[in-house]
Amino acid sequence: MDILLWIVLGGLAGWIASLIMKSDQGIVTDVVLGIVGAIIGGFIMSFLGQAGVTGLNIYSLVVAVVGSVVLIALGRMMYRVR
Repeated sequence: MDILLWIVLGGLAGWIASLIMKSDQGIVTDVVLGIVGAIIGGFIMSFLGQAGVTGLNIYSLVVAVVGSVVLIALGRMMYRVR
């Protein structure tokens, strides 16, 4: 059940990030983006001296959204370099 909740949190985070960055990728990509974004957001927050993803709560959602936005921005930068 926890895995399903993490997938839902990741999907929500990826969807919010895609709205912020105005990108249209699809549901599966949003879920993957949210999960990877949570990992990246955790690294960013720990680098800043804060807690990363702490569980299924609003703070973790915000961290995952921040990480997802960073991931989309990096993807766009890499795409433009080519």
